[in-house]
Amino acid sequence: MALLTPLFAFLYHLPQVYKWLLKPYYVASLFMSVAFLIVRKTPGICEHLSTQREDGNSCDFDWREVEILMFLSAIVMMKNRRAITVEQHVGNIILFSKVANVILFFRLDIRMGLLYLTLCIVFLMTCKPPLYMGPEYIKYFSDKTIDEELERDSRVTWIVEFFANWSPECQSFASIYADLSLKYNCAGLKFGKLDVGRYGEMSKKFKVSTSPLSKQLPSLVLFQGGREIVRRPQVDKKGRAVSWSFTEENIIREFNLNELYQRSKKLSKGKAEKFPPVPEEEEEEVEPEPQEEEESETKKDK
Repeated sequence: MALLTPLFAFLYHLPQVYKWLLKPYYVASLFMSVAFLIVRKTPGICEHLSTQREDGNSCDFDWREVEILMFLSAIVMMKNRRAITVEQHVGNIILFSKVANVILFFRLDIRMGLLYLTLCIVFLMTCKPPLYMGPEYIKYFSDKTIDEELERDSRVTWIVEFFANWSPECQSFASIYADLSLKYNCAGLKFGKLDVGRYGEMSKKFKVSTSPLSKQLPSLVLFQGGREIVRRPQVDKKGRAVSWSFTEENIIREFNLNELYQRSKKLSKGKAEKFPPVPEEEEEEVEPEPQEEEESETKKDK
């Protein structure tokens, strides 16, 4: 059953996976992920490679190479247990496949290892994953427009994502955030984005660290009347983000979107009364919780 579940999930998302894999970035990534397999199995090339097999067959994997590939598979399975979107699943497979290729090429021939590592660095510096281009009801702020929009109407609640284009976590979260905007956007509840990678001074103003080590990207903040009410992930006193899973279910629960949406829809019906504010979170010392407990709570909520 443990093997059938990922298989069924892959088949369900197969049309979407094909659409992604046809993009140049993923085509190049997949080619680099199977580079060692191609070299080891291609006639005319594999005969000139060294091997530790007892039968001397250089066109097949030796026991150490099989061991490395099995270890890679175990790591990918462990990482994909926490993956939310199909992009994250595919990204984990590609990333660790490249790592395994580096190890295998260096073990085979240091010159081939250096060549492959150089190609990986060049690819990383010159090619970026394709950005989400699907439907959404999201307003993109600049450093000059965000304050004005947040304070324009105190009856309007804003949920703002602070992101950076270079962050893989932000890229994976883009489709989830877009789906939420399509479901919950209304006159009194709006969704916005601010690129703190581009507007560095805004990251300091809204206390969102852009360092990859801080794990604060993406950050979701709920504003009412220009005031911050709720933030995820929370940040402890040492400036570290508390581990939090950006699933659609978690966001709906933590930001109370269903109730907020029902109250916010009244604005579209022309009612001008001021809605009761969302209770502001009390400031307290936050200690990181184990990821496993968080995931089990999410499953119970489902």
